[in-house]
Amino acid sequence: MKQPFAWDHYSDQPAIIKDKTLKRSMRRSALFSLIKTFLIAFVTLPIAIFSIPFLKRRTITGEHFFGMGVNLDKEPHLAPYLLEELGIHNILIRIPLWEMDRLHEYVTFIRSFENKHITVALLQDREHITSTDMSRDHFIQIFEALEGICHTYIIGSTINRSKWGFFSVNEYLNFYAIAYHLKQTRFPKLKLIGSNVIDFEYHFSAHTLFNFKKIRYDAIGSLLYVDRRGAPENFQMGFNLVEKIRLLASLAQISPKSNGEIIITETNWPIKNTAPYAPTSETECVSEEDYANYLVRYHLLAFASQHASSVYWHQLIAPGYGLIDNREGVIRKRNAFSAYKTMVEQMREGSLVGYGIKRGRHTMLIQTPKALLHIEWLESGTLEISLTEPVEVTYRDGVHEQTDILHLSPAPLYYTTSLETL
Repeated sequence: MKQPFAWDHYSDQPAIIKDKTLKRSMRRSALFSLIKTFLIAFVTLPIAIFSIPFLKRRTITGEHFFGMGVNLDKEPHLAPYLLEELGIHNILIRIPLWEMDRLHEYVTFIRSFENKHITVALLQDREHITSTDMSRDHFIQIFEALEGICHTYIIGSTINRSKWGFFSVNEYLNFYAIAYHLKQTRFPKLKLIGSNVIDFEYHFSAHTLFNFKKIRYDAIGSLLYVDRRGAPENFQMGFNLVEKIRLLASLAQISPKSNGEIIITETNWPIKNTAPYAPTSETECVSEEDYANYLVRYHLLAFASQHASSVYWHQLIAPGYGLIDNREGVIRKRNAFSAYKTMVEQMREGSLVGYGIKRGRHTMLIQTPKALLHIEWLESGTLEISLTEPVEVTYRDGVHEQTDILHLSPAPLYYTTSLETL
């Protein structure tokens, strides 16, 4: 990245642009696109809201639902073994386009993951946004270098934040069109994931989905963070997480640019007392206990929506927001590591039967090949529920207990009953 843009290696994201004159100038130049964004959203979002009850039914199973982000600069030799321990099949690796001189390192890193489905996120900088030739050349180099290894690519990231280089949706559409043209003419087997708006800012998503650009997305990517709202069940503008996903799916379904598939390409919570590694201020940070609970509950709610085909946690190793803290060269697995592993083990072969909530108590039923899996949690507090017969309960971090009393709390627990109870 070149000034005034800079990469913050602590939080793994661009630093805030300090040149306010530049920001004002670029926003003025993007005024026409911004007006178009809000006009498109004004028309399409109400239609999408009213279309939610008519969403096409999808069947999302646990087999391909869970995904994990890994970075070349975060313990690259350990990452394959840690992912095997977690039981993860889907992984996401980011390649910054400004690091093309390290492409061979990224290819070697990607090759180290055997029998995995790999998605590569191509991160932009301002130079690649403004230079069509540079972007085309670098896309070709990457697609050719990874041919036969990876066919799924996220084109661009966090398109609605100026520190990531885009100052309008029009700029993003032009950038994505470069990759889409290459797919049409040279790389027909590619799966291109686009849109990639961060947070619940669907007016930008609407513009990426309704325009006259000759492009199409194989899936819609969303960096659907909810960390600023606290717990994943919390509402924002009248929408909870399940409803946010369904709204985006509705937008994608009525768009001529998409087949309706939604992939959450990035989400997490920042962790307390990890500055400068936390990607937000301390206000948004949570304890490691809450982090583990929120991680599991976010996945459960996204699964309950049945419209997010995959969720990629960001990411495996990161002191400020990852499952593992690697400061000072020491690998420390947070409780969230065990919580994630337990969740995958329990749900890997499952399909949703039902989900409900009553007075802050959440209940989910998942059918597995051998049994009916029950998952329960509370948004707050504790509650004891007596059962008519003992069951084997698996707690959030993988501890098992035979009991006839369910000890419900904000930490989800799992137990099974016979399929005959369906």
